[in-house]
Amino acid sequence: MGRARRWRRALAGAACTVVVAGCGGGGGPAARPSAGPDLTRLPQATTFTTLRGLPQDPAPQAETDGTVVHPATPVEVAARPGGPAVAALPDRQLDGPTWVPVVAARAGWLQVLLPSRPNGVTGWVRDDGRLTVARTSHLVRVDLARRRLTLWESGRRTGAWTVAVGAARTPTPKGRTFLLALLKPARPTFSPLIVPVGTHSETLETFGGGPGTVAFHGWRDASVFGKAVTHGCIRVPGDALTRLSRIPLGTLVLVT
Repeated sequence: MGRARRWRRALAGAACTVVVAGCGGGGGPAARPSAGPDLTRLPQATTFTTLRGLPQDPAPQAETDGTVVHPATPVEVAARPGGPAVAALPDRQLDGPTWVPVVAARAGWLQVLLPSRPNGVTGWVRDDGRLTVARTSHLVRVDLARRRLTLWESGRRTGAWTVAVGAARTPTPKGRTFLLALLKPARPTFSPLIVPVGTHSETLETFGGGPGTVAFHGWRDASVFGKAVTHGCIRVPGDALTRLSRIPLGTLVLVT
């Protein structure tokens, strides 16, 4: 948690470039031991980690049915249904509850998007009573070519805004991800809220003390909207940021 606190202090007083590479906070509390493997010895599926031996997203541009899950306690993550645990998904991270979207299901197992590197990494978790299963009717879309953010609910478009996206050397990564957390900087800064997602910059390993997490956030100078000028984050107008902050965590974000 020390590294998380250091990063949040840096975020609170730094410029936008910190957000681009560090819109996550901490890795959350260490996983608690449970029956089966010692989860404290496994890599933790947080925004700070790189996970090996897990499958990539099988359909990175597809919508889902909105199913999201929250582990009541840390749970094992396997590379295949019934396989050995290779990572642990904590119940909390970035000082909030962990919610991840379900992208596939198979007889008592759910394949979920994970917030770690590499982008698009997934894992299988048991649907064994330790998961809270819910469904969000929301969908967030980002069209990089048009610099356009659209919000959808129950198949109906509820808002659209022109936004700023990653520059050519630091592009916003494409694919499907999800709303990971909602952060409020401790001091006034370039944005009143930060909404990290489950992907990272593909050109910056770290920046400003953070792990390169991509996020939605505001920006004081409206002249940037419609331009490709960021280090990977998506700068949005104030009303769009407010709307994003009200969407449930785990909601799918499609970046095309």
